[in-house]
Amino acid sequence: MFVCSCFGVTEEQIRAHAEAGACTPRQVASASKAGTDCGSCVRRIQGILGRGGCPRRTGLDQALGGRTVEPQTAPAPVPASVGPAAAPAPATVRPAVAA
Repeated sequence: MFVCSCFGVTEEQIRAHAEAGACTPRQVASASKAGTDCGSCVRRIQGILGRGGCPRRTGLDQALGGRTVEPQTAPAPVPASVGPAAAPAPATVRPAVAA
């Protein structure tokens, strides 16, 4: 049965990409273009891929020994009103125009 009618990608092809290591709809799209045109099949692709069972996730879990890793966040931006860069710019003087 077709999952992506825009590119003629079947459920069997999606499963084959998953077995080859694709864990996300984006990875399936890179391999087959499925989900890159109208996008109506992306949820179906997610359903076929399921939750868990990703070989890379399993390998990562084994490498971490069951520990979890907190995602890193970017530092908060420094407000423009703090620091030497916040000094006011000198006023620009324009010459008077004769009328």
